[in-house]
Amino acid sequence: MKHLIPKASILLMAVAFFLYTLLPPVFADAIEGEVIITLGEDLSAEQRATVLSDLGVEDEDAYEIIYVTNQEEHNYLGEYIPASQIGSNAISSAKITLRNDNTGIAVTTNNINYITGAMYTNALATAGVSGAEIYVTAPFAVSGTGALTGIIKAYEETTGETINEELKQAANEEMVVTAELAEDAGIDEDTAVDFMNQIKERIEQENPQTAEELRDLISRLANELGINLTDSQLSQLVDLFNKLRNLNIDWGKVTDTIEATRNWLGDFAESEEGQGVIRSVVNFFEAIWDWFLSIFSNN
Repeated sequence: MKHLIPKASILLMAVAFFLYTLLPPVFADAIEGEVIITLGEDLSAEQRATVLSDLGVEDEDAYEIIYVTNQEEHNYLGEYIPASQIGSNAISSAKITLRNDNTGIAVTTNNINYITGAMYTNALATAGVSGAEIYVTAPFAVSGTGALTGIIKAYEETTGETINEELKQAANEEMVVTAELAEDAGIDEDTAVDFMNQIKERIEQENPQTAEELRDLISRLANELGINLTDSQLSQLVDLFNKLRNLNIDWGKVTDTIEATRNWLGDFAESEEGQGVIRSVVNFFEAIWDWFLSIFSNN
């Protein structure tokens, strides 16, 4: 039996392509033109060249380049995922364009097969980042769990802001927990991300003061959304958000950042330029789909 690529996958590729290539960069006044490159320290010379080309870097001297070590990845992820999943090499790389505060965070990816752009966005919003355009890539398919470490490191070094170490740990934990929910809870990635966002919104609204109040909040929300959590998953979420609650996070700022991101992407998608891009990209992939069908129909 012949297996064809689902048409939905083709269209998904189109959306990812247009978001990466055509989201307009906007720079903060105080840091106008600030673009930072993060590279995994263990990239080979050939892989490094591939990644830099993918990031659009022709002249390395024109950019600040920050290197991320595998040890740093283990430091921030070691408590949440097996060492074997983190691996022994730092490969994930990124290009970060800083924007005005409170204008949103847009993350697109290439060769990242576990963490989605929205998962990075949510974790960064929790860490206090509120304006950035980010592209995460690797020379071959990787989970992408280590990329957040480099992005936060670059943000700190470029802005001069120091993010609390516990908050960085919690942001990495949030990213992993969201990915695990999408993998194990029988829900898709978008639903997992939306669920985490709605938990943050409810925390801002209800201001739970104890772990038990958090448990009740998360359990009620899961039931409303039709998400069936195991006791283990519920406890994991309670532990995460209880940790975040004790870090005195400004949940209003976090939810504002997420809303600003939605508005930014939505405004571009609805603009004349965005609609033209969507049409052209979808037409391109529709043509590829028709080509596939013609090949298989002739066999």
